[in-house]
Amino acid sequence: MTSYGIPRHPRTAVCAALTAAVVVAPVAGAGPAPAAATAPRPVCVSHQPGLAGKMSKDIAGALRGRSGTVAISLRDHTTHTRCTLRANQRFDSASVVKVTVLGTLLWDAQRHHRGLTKREKTLAKAMITKSDNASTSKLWKRLKPAGVKAFLRAAGMDATVPGKDGYWGLTRITANDQERLLELITHANTVLTDASRTYVLTLMGKVIPSQRWGTPAGVPGGTKIHVKNGWLERSSHGWRVHSIGAFTGGGHDYTLTVLTQDDRTMEAGVATIEAVARAVHKDLNPTAHANTLYAPTDRPEEALPAVPED
Repeated sequence: MTSYGIPRHPRTAVCAALTAAVVVAPVAGAGPAPAAATAPRPVCVSHQPGLAGKMSKDIAGALRGRSGTVAISLRDHTTHTRCTLRANQRFDSASVVKVTVLGTLLWDAQRHHRGLTKREKTLAKAMITKSDNASTSKLWKRLKPAGVKAFLRAAGMDATVPGKDGYWGLTRITANDQERLLELITHANTVLTDASRTYVLTLMGKVIPSQRWGTPAGVPGGTKIHVKNGWLERSSHGWRVHSIGAFTGGGHDYTLTVLTQDDRTMEAGVATIEAVARAVHKDLNPTAHANTLYAPTDRPEEALPAVPED
């Protein structure tokens, strides 16, 4: 596995409620990214009075002054809150696609009425908990792009396009499709069995500490964290830095996807994601004590997937 770590300083109701949906104007002075002037605006809706407006405002505040292009998709089942920003824009997946690979593996095994082999379990564990690229490539080759496409159709992830020529890190994803995947993982459905869902959540809950950054930042204590991150640099759009997370247990039932590109550095992308995450967790858990909030590592790591020269 090729990993890269960076030091950084510590970072200091839908019925009637739809009529209360809040649209927040684009943030002025958000940096030189060309898309900033015409970007979609963050929109939130909620059954909980006042939450949509507060969350829209706080997410906009978290993004203020940041130059990257950010897509967000949030779903909280407890308050029936949805929040989106550029949720249908495509990004190169980097390593977050590894959850899709695992979903494909489990779905394919279900179709053939079999359990995973010992070898498949070993590869899956390394792929998710350590973001191991070699394990991912072996599973990708075994499943083939056709198998991934079949799972995507079954999952309703219609905007996702598998990477070509074995470059799974260049799979094109959207925040909304990642939220659909997280929804399948966290709630009963006809695509993934309960056993398959539990398996995915268990592995996402065992990601090594150096890779547990991003969307978990600021989540209150007692919450089960399930996360997968990814980053990748190319000559166009700079650094892509992404994080998807599911937060369960203790009365919590929500998922958050934050995708970024046009980041000048990996650190900038991580900081953007964690600023959004802290705003979201604070608004959904307003009574949580500050000393219980999850603080990610200040030396985040992730695997750099192989990509062709561009």
